[in-house]
Formats: sequence, structure tokens, C-alpha cells
Amino acid sequence: MADADSVIASCGDLDAVFPMASVTKAVAALSALIAVERRLISLEDPAGPPGSTVRHLLAHASGLPFEGGAAISPPGRRRVYSNLGFEVLGERVEAATGVGIREWMEEAVLIPLGMSATAIPGSPAHSGEGSVRDLLALGRELLAPTLISADLHTEATSPQFPGISGILPGYGRQADNAWGLGVEIRDHKAPHWTGVSFSPRAFGHFGQAGSFLWVDPDAGRTGAFLGAKPFGTEHAEAWPALTDAMRAM
Repeated sequence: MADADSVIASCGDLDAVFPMASVTKAVAALSALIAVERRLISLEDPAGPPGSTVRHLLAHASGLPFEGGAAISPPGRRRVYSNLGFEVLGERVEAATGVGIREWMEEAVLIPLGMSATAIPGSPAHSGEGSVRDLLALGRELLAPTLISADLHTEATSPQFPGISGILPGYGRQADNAWGLGVEIRDHKAPHWTGVSFSPRAFGHFGQAGSFLWVDPDAGRTGAFLGAKPFGTEHAEAWPALTDAMRAM
């Protein structure tokens, strides 16, 4: 766990490398926001199916399905968690920057944050691997941004298309499935992978590799976990208490 300045508590080898799975999306999203900050792309630029924008893709509101195929919902109508949407986002960022998405993520995010153990060899949605030390560096950036403006950070960590329903993978359907731009927002969701002590403003991401990164701006803390065992029922049951204990440190 870390505050905005440094690691303040840890368990295990902070430099061991494990799959990040969908926590990769947090890196991809930040890289897209940096392109927005540099005015290479706009959140309102068309991207994805007709009527969809970069904002829709970042917020899992484009209507694209989890993997391949055509849109299954009009943009902005439902929260459909989508790996495909982030792959389409990667293609749009490539077109806007003139740089391959993997190279852009490295140049825009990994190198500036010193995330030297992290590699994203394939899909910007799920192919990353890295260390807890690296994830905490990302968490500190999301807690106190240096690569994007405070205004854009506030927008990215605020609910987008509020009030639309969707499924939080592993935790079921929610009438108000709140997401920001590339990060999932805690809000008042129940059940949830973070514990009951977390602020509704808390946000983060978890992955099917048994990985997570959370940021709670009210506590001024960020926490990360990586492991060798894929996400399953035991993770869903254990993580709320674990994250509460981390936040209380």
C-alpha cells in the first residue's frame, strides 16, 4: 500500500512479476487521457460503433460486447464491460498519435512513472504483466496526477453516463454500474470487491489474474495486489476484508 509519496506497507516481494490481466486497462486508459491532455484526441471524437465516442469506449458504454462481434446495445444505454472496446480504443489512439498503442503506453505512462517491470506485449485490454511496485507507482499517479491536469483527472474519476445498469464481473448485475474513464468507481455498490470502509469516490480495477489496484482519494491511499492464482470465488469472498485491512493501515 502507498500514499501519494511512497510505499508505506507491503507483504511479499514487491518486484515479483505476475499477470495483470484487466488491470492493464488502467494503463491503457491513462495513456488515452494523456493523448487527450496533449490535444491529440478528444473524448468526443467518434470511435467504435455508430454514435460511440472515445468517452463511451473508456466508460464501457459503447455497446460493444466483451470480445468479438457487433454492438449489442446503443451507445450510452447499458454498461457492457468490453475487452473489444479497449482494443478499438487502442486503434483510435494509434491513429491519433501516429504511434503503436504498445509504444504509446510505454512512452506516455510506463517510462515517466518508472514502471520498468511492466510489459504489455499484446492487447491493451488484458495482456499486461508487472510488479506490485509498478502498480503502486500507477496508483500514486492516479491519486495525485502529474501526467494529466487536475480537471481531466476529476472528470476521469467521476461517473460517466450515470445511472445505467451493467454487470460487474464476478459480482453480478447492478442497477447503477458506475464507471469513470477507464476505472471502475466504488459508489454504493453491493456486493463489491473493495470493503465497506471505502469512500464512494474510491476507484480502481481488478483482473481475472487475481489482481487489483484501488485508489481512495478520501483516505489518501492506494493499494495493489498481484498473485499467481486466477480470480475465483475465494477472491470474491476475501477481497472486501483484505482491502478494508489495507486501507486501515
